[in-house]
Order: sequence, then C-alpha cells, then structure tokens
Amino acid sequence: MPVMSRTNLLWLQAGSCSGDTMSLLCADDPSWPELVSQYNLDIIWQPSLSSRPVSALLQDVDAILADEKSLNILCIEGSLALGPNNTGMFDTINNRPKAFMIKELADKADYVVAVGTCSAYGGVPASPPNPTECTGMQSFKGAAKGLLDEHWVSNKGLPVINISGCPVHPNVIIQTITSLLEGYPPELNALNQPKEHYSTMVHQGCTRNEYHEYDIEEDEFGKEGCLFYNLGCQGPYTMATCNSQLWNKQSSKTRAGVPCIGCVSPDFPRNAPLFKTDKVGDIPVSLPLGVSRARYMAYKDLANDAAPVRIIERRVKP
Repeated sequence: MPVMSRTNLLWLQAGSCSGDTMSLLCADDPSWPELVSQYNLDIIWQPSLSSRPVSALLQDVDAILADEKSLNILCIEGSLALGPNNTGMFDTINNRPKAFMIKELADKADYVVAVGTCSAYGGVPASPPNPTECTGMQSFKGAAKGLLDEHWVSNKGLPVINISGCPVHPNVIIQTITSLLEGYPPELNALNQPKEHYSTMVHQGCTRNEYHEYDIEEDEFGKEGCLFYNLGCQGPYTMATCNSQLWNKQSSKTRAGVPCIGCVSPDFPRNAPLFKTDKVGDIPVSLPLGVSRARYMAYKDLANDAAPVRIIERRVKP
C-alpha cells in the first residue's frame, strides 16, 4: 500500500507527566523531525511541540468531529479522568471534558495509539484510591472499563494500539507510527500491544542473567548480582525490549543497577514496594514466567551449589 500523500496525526495529552513526549524527543532512528519530513506528516497538534494556540486546536477538533477534516492517527498520552461522577470535569480543555472529547475523536480516527502505560491501562493516576476515576483508553489495568468499549475498533478495524511503558521507548513510538504510515499495522498480543515489542522478557538480554541462573542474588544495591530474589526486579515476567533495544543505545535499568519495575504491565504500578520481593518463606510469591514452584525450589539450591568461583566472586561485570 502506498504511503498516503498527506497524513494527519493528532497527539493529545490527558493525565500525564509528559514523559512519553520527552522520550519521543530522544528518538534517533529516525528522529521525530525526520519521520515528519519523510512521511509528509501533518501534525495537527502535539502539546510540547506545537506553537499554535489552543483555540486553533479546538477549531481543528471541531472540523474533525464535523467530518470536515480527516484524522488518520490519533495518539493519546496520559490517563483519562472520568470523574467526578463520570462528568470528566477533573480534566478539561476550554471547559470541555477532555476524556469525552477524545472519545469522540477516536470514533473518527483510522488508528488510535495509546502512548504510555497511563493511556493504555490507567497507570499511576489510576492507582488506588483513584479519586479522579482515571482509566486507560480501552482498558483499566488490563481489563475492560476503559474509556472505550472493549469491542470498539477504529475506522481501520483495529482496537486501541497499546504501546505501554513509563515512559515508552522512543523507538517503539517511532516504529509503531511508521508501521501505520507504511500500511502495515502491527500484529497485537492479548493486551493489544505490538507483538514485535512485547513478546520477550526484560530478563532476556539482561547482563545479570548468569548471576540469576546460579542464584547469586543481591540484598542491597550497588553490587553486580541478580536483583530478582530480594530487590523486587520484575524482569523475569515483564514483556518488553529494554535489554535488547537499549535506551540511548547503551543502557537499561538493570544495566544501571536498578530493578525492572514492570512499567509496561497493565497493573503498573503494582500495589507493593517497588524494591522488595514478596516471598512466602524463602520463595518469591511471583516466579519467572513458565517456572513451577516445585521446580524452582529444587533448582534454586542446586544452582547455587554449582555456581563457578568467578560468579561467586562477581568477576563477571554487568
């Protein structure tokens, strides 16, 4: 399918810290300006990059809703505030509930992309007690009760494309938009995330893997061993490319000595301490994906006994 001669993209921000926009500005393969130029994108609005006044944005919104202007790609950053009492008035634009305006725009779009975990699943603003009644575009913490009905699809027949992360990796943003511009929408998993970016664990590619395999686990920060057993690392059950598609092409949380916090997951932030592993006795409550509890218990002691001296002495740097 040929690239559209002129593609309209509208990026709106709801309940957000602007982290995903800041991530977008770090894209370099291609950069955001290069993408806009290469694909002849017409950016109707981007909250941090547009110089036009809000009044001009609202005129374009009205034109889209009146079918006087096309909307090819709608990108939403931030969670959708439905409160108080489902009025949406906790987050407004020119006295209009932003969430309900976004809902109307979604019905006009060829594709809708939820940029970041807040937009995809509710994220931080939707955490208990959630006084603003925040939710995601089509999902609340991985279940129904998003802004849009669970059976909703865009004009091109796709549900909301969830590129989650806190923030989402800049290349994931760029590559997802590029696939839409090229006419090859991404294949989605059960959480409506592009499989290309959400089918491998953060644990894969982690430079601390060998420590994990031999059960060399740290109980304080600043050391080189695995961060899973004591320090709350979510890498063994978080599906993302952080250690295979590095941030700034050089690093990741675990490479910098910080546990993965599972920020792409629907239940992020989990209702537990971020840097502590919940256990029953000596066994973590949540085990690596695909590992049974009995097998883990048997493996753990054997692995530690088999650890090479170079691993025990931390001679393998992360």
